[in-house]
Amino acid sequence: MKDIKLVVFDMAGTTVNEDNVVYKTVQKALREAGADVDLDLVLEFGAGKEKSKAIADVLEYLQHTGTEVSDIDGDLVFSNFKTMLKEAYANLKVTPYDGVEELFETLKSKEVKVVLNTGYDQHTAKTLMQKLGWKVGHQVDALITADDVINGRPSSEMIDKAMDMFQIEDPAQVLKAGDSIIDIEEGQNANCGITVGVLTGAHTRTQLETINPTVILDALHELAEVLYPAPSN
Repeated sequence: MKDIKLVVFDMAGTTVNEDNVVYKTVQKALREAGADVDLDLVLEFGAGKEKSKAIADVLEYLQHTGTEVSDIDGDLVFSNFKTMLKEAYANLKVTPYDGVEELFETLKSKEVKVVLNTGYDQHTAKTLMQKLGWKVGHQVDALITADDVINGRPSSEMIDKAMDMFQIEDPAQVLKAGDSIIDIEEGQNANCGITVGVLTGAHTRTQLETINPTVILDALHELAEVLYPAPSN
């Protein structure tokens, strides 16, 4: 495998198990506004995106497929979503996926920088970090959110920012991993040396295969063996 110096991991569905609460809340906000959508549709068109964009894209899809949603105010849906999410997070149990913290330690032992990035805003991302007991400078080296850039995924701006932070000029030395198609597109737009899809979150293997990541894993902890395989006898 390539000589990786920086890894950029998505949060929810990739490193963090929060039971899809954000997308379930997007679904709830849309339904309360009159858009009858199921969770699979929200995940298909919203996964990995900044959440106001996710809501807009779901509404646009519904409009194009003949569902009358022109009277639904996407900005109001997003505002209501933020209120609902605050309530949902109040008592939410959040855990890292099995083996993720050990993977962070392995990468750090190899002097690889570990960055989390997300389509969430700073408040939501930091709430997740607090619930996990993760801190920048300890478990991870940086946190970059949708608030930190002008253009969210699939733009490469969050990855570009991470590269600038750690003076990494060659994108071939960067790995991006996530659970959605848009995560892979982000990594490809940044020309990352490796893009990794994981099956713990938004999209299925069949969906991820449409965007041709370097590798698809059942779970993120398997990445350690991909990058640092045990020597054969």
